Amino acid sequence: MADSLLFNPRTYDPAQFDPETRRLLRATVDWFEDRGKRRLIEDYRTRAWLADFLAFAAKEGLFATFLTPASAAGQEDQRWDTARIAALNEIFGFYGLDYWYAWQVTILGLGPVWQSDNAAARARAAELLAQGEVFAFGLSEKTHGADIYSTDMLLTPDGNGGFSATGSKYYIGNGNAAGLVSVFGRRTDIDGPDGYVFFAADSRHSAYHLVKNVVDSSKYVSEFRLENYPVGPDDVLHTGRAAFDAALNTVNVGKFNLCTASIGICEHAMYEAITHAHNRILYGRPVTAFPHVRRELADAYVRLVGMKLFSDRAVDYFRSASSDDRRYLLFNPMTKMKVTTEGEKVIDLMWDVIAAKGFEKDTYFAQAAVEIRGLPKLEGTVHVNLALILKFMRNHLLNPAEFAPVPTRLDAADDTFLFEQGPARGLGSVRFHDWRPAYDAYEAVPNVARFREQADALCEFVTTAAPDEAQSRDLDLLLAVGQLFALVVHGQLILEQARLTDLDQDVLDELFSVLVRDFSAYAIELHGKDSATEAQQSWALGAVRRPVVDEARSARVWERVEALSGEYDMAP
Repeated sequence: MADSLLFNPRTYDPAQFDPETRRLLRATVDWFEDRGKRRLIEDYRTRAWLADFLAFAAKEGLFATFLTPASAAGQEDQRWDTARIAALNEIFGFYGLDYWYAWQVTILGLGPVWQSDNAAARARAAELLAQGEVFAFGLSEKTHGADIYSTDMLLTPDGNGGFSATGSKYYIGNGNAAGLVSVFGRRTDIDGPDGYVFFAADSRHSAYHLVKNVVDSSKYVSEFRLENYPVGPDDVLHTGRAAFDAALNTVNVGKFNLCTASIGICEHAMYEAITHAHNRILYGRPVTAFPHVRRELADAYVRLVGMKLFSDRAVDYFRSASSDDRRYLLFNPMTKMKVTTEGEKVIDLMWDVIAAKGFEKDTYFAQAAVEIRGLPKLEGTVHVNLALILKFMRNHLLNPAEFAPVPTRLDAADDTFLFEQGPARGLGSVRFHDWRPAYDAYEAVPNVARFREQADALCEFVTTAAPDEAQSRDLDLLLAVGQLFALVVHGQLILEQARLTDLDQDVLDELFSVLVRDFSAYAIELHGKDSATEAQQSWALGAVRRPVVDEARSARVWERVEALSGEYDMAP
């Protein structure tokens, strides 16, 4: 019997969605399966551009259906629905990050357009989507990355209400083929934030010069340069501070997609790894007969389940967000930072088991081991997102507010607020519901109760041993604190989703035994920081816990893992 917690193309039936969404998701899976594993791997190895994939997407109207908000829609099923976008992310990750990347940077390129009140630009974007075109997000630059305060893309007024744009952009996905590139720059005649401009450019224009692909990959991560590119009124998407807000709010939308891509990568790799390990005989026994192998594969499995539970629940908060409920601003960098780094751990655990097999050129695992590294480093590094998460720690742990319960959001609705987020500030004032009830509901699960002790200890740390003013400038120490806080939030949404889906409690208990160990490891890391005070060192050692061991429970979870052997192997 297939494991219902993992995506399996053989049994996939997204019955939770409307008929057209189900058709498109299933058609996407079938397209990849019909191509087969050999073609998938060969295209990856030869760095082939994704022309045939984009032709399929255009024929089916895939991007147009999923990425046109209802306000710009030309067809009934077009809407911006984070739940089905997440489902497609997972499928693309499962078959190859190159496919996901072309889709992801299209999402980023569309962000400033759908936030704009420029009717001409919005209509142009909708038409380009209908034609099957891809989009790009021209934010980063070679000398200072995504530091948008320092942009060197300069717009000189042309005296007729428009501009002439000159400058370079770097790390711009789809820059070789985008029908519309949303480009961030600044006016030469206005200093400061009031001079920012977001405008639309066309990669086929004669003043648009494609320099190169800066990576050795099917992903076209371009460097391009504009030379006196004409920017008319219909090309201007945002000006002044609104342009700055549009940049950050677009990343808010796009950042979320990294978690489900990571999940898809791990799922495909897991089928390969467990099938290989279970069928390989070493010293007269299957590799999976060794206790350390079972532990590593079981840890990988429950970590992956945790990734899925957290991400699925985060979708609900994203879709239910409003100007009065901005909890998504914490859960979003959590999906980006925590879920993607969990993905790295999942791959590493399996790679320790399959060893040399993970390098073989005819495996999906070989590319998974490479591509999983990129996701924590896109849309802000782990450190950037940890620092962002820390802004919410005191309010989340110690200052809860009343909110109506957020239901599971699989309804066919348009997520309009994502393009109406408003000013990108005031993070310290965001309030959250009480995190404790999610833990209280599972107090009978031994390792949830054990982890709750550590979560309560973190609250004590914040009230009695929090970093002082000098330490608040020591990012090395703060990041260790951030990892501890992230674990509490991770556990909270996992438990909320477990409740909503009636998750098997053996799996939940085994997962939290891993989180208990993780919290202890980060506490010890904090203990060793150069600037940690004696009080902080004492607290750190006091927060270390040993998971509750239950051999029968672990054996039952192992049976679920072992059953994955042979459950899926992509056709040649």
